[in-house]
Amino acid sequence: MRIELVSPGSGELTYEIRNIVNVAEKLQKHGVRINWENIGDPIVKGEVIPGWMKEIVAQSVMDNGSWGYCHTRGVLATREFICDMTNARGGVRITPEDIIFFNGLGDAIAKIYGSLRAEARVLMPSPSYTTHTLGEIAHAKAAPSFFRLKPEDGWRPDIDEIRNSIRYNPNICAIMIINPDNPTGMVYTEAMLREIVRIARENDLFIIADEVYTNIVYNGEKSLQISDLIGDVPAISLKGISKEFPWPGSRCGWIEVYNAERDDLFRRYINLILTAKMNEVCSTTLPQSVIPEIMRHPEYEGYLKERIAVYEKMSNITYESLRQVPELQVNRTNGAFYMAVAFKDGLLNDRQSLPIANPEVKELVGSYINKPGVSPDKRFVYQMLAATGICVVPLSSFSTPLQGFRVTLLEKDESECRRIYDTLSEKIGEYLKS
Repeated sequence: MRIELVSPGSGELTYEIRNIVNVAEKLQKHGVRINWENIGDPIVKGEVIPGWMKEIVAQSVMDNGSWGYCHTRGVLATREFICDMTNARGGVRITPEDIIFFNGLGDAIAKIYGSLRAEARVLMPSPSYTTHTLGEIAHAKAAPSFFRLKPEDGWRPDIDEIRNSIRYNPNICAIMIINPDNPTGMVYTEAMLREIVRIARENDLFIIADEVYTNIVYNGEKSLQISDLIGDVPAISLKGISKEFPWPGSRCGWIEVYNAERDDLFRRYINLILTAKMNEVCSTTLPQSVIPEIMRHPEYEGYLKERIAVYEKMSNITYESLRQVPELQVNRTNGAFYMAVAFKDGLLNDRQSLPIANPEVKELVGSYINKPGVSPDKRFVYQMLAATGICVVPLSSFSTPLQGFRVTLLEKDESECRRIYDTLSEKIGEYLKS
């Protein structure tokens, strides 16, 4: 090309959650049996959608209205239903005009960050979900600003670091949280959320709260949403059906906007997000249209509770297995269906390895990890994949200097879950001693 087509460094942005799938699929062709513990898709892990839910969707397909455009903000009846749910919680009140639907939260995230001026920065947790950090990098053309989630303290946020980051960076306009958190599975307590809201109010910031897992909590935790505590602070909550129904293939998510009328700059920003959505006309009509009927169905609440009980069981099996490895920092997961595990400092290096019997597999994996600049935890993850077939994600790919890995808790078979994580624990010991 006669000129550069992308900004410097743009070609280096990666999405390791998906990248490792490409490698695993190649290993499958060499006879490696893969355990997919890398991506949060319940359908891939064998989740069976109940017949009553399929019938609701099938009936909606027969309605000609589900084949057409809907309002840019989304199907009005569905937005009214969501308003009623949010307002019934007794916190901040919203109207249907405060809701905008998107083709999945990836679409919403891209527009939330893309509508900010380049100088306006969002403070986000580390580790953090990749789509948020890539959205911030793309809009600002610079590395994100982070506050630390502390593995030594159950992955709770470093509140002092939040305050100091805002104090010394006047360009920060918002604080982003994921609750329950991906990748750590930590659930924000009421005290944490109130402190973050207080900081936002004191510094005239808004809050971005990714709450797509808000109804997936367990181990005695309580589901608190930012709307319960936000008061008069402007905020955006991101929600969806991909994990809860679960229907990830629907690509259906929405934002709820709180207190837009209280700040003119924030109101103009939200209007820009809506204008960007208008360029697409609307989001997919069908999945929006079935949300009220599915959530009102008499079997929905029990169905969700049954699934959550399985996540809780798998979380505790995984925790009990991995905590036996003294070189790891392991915390019990209390929400979503992920667990982030960090190695203690300095334990990984580029000389460690696992025996890989198949020479073609060994050569293939070597082509990915024997390059300059490959992080030690990526080397670990790819060698573990080749040696055991267990596919996890390097923790460093979630915008953190910590070395480790993230796993999902979506395995349906209890004995298989024990086998996977007992194997992983055993092989970690072998790897560290190699």
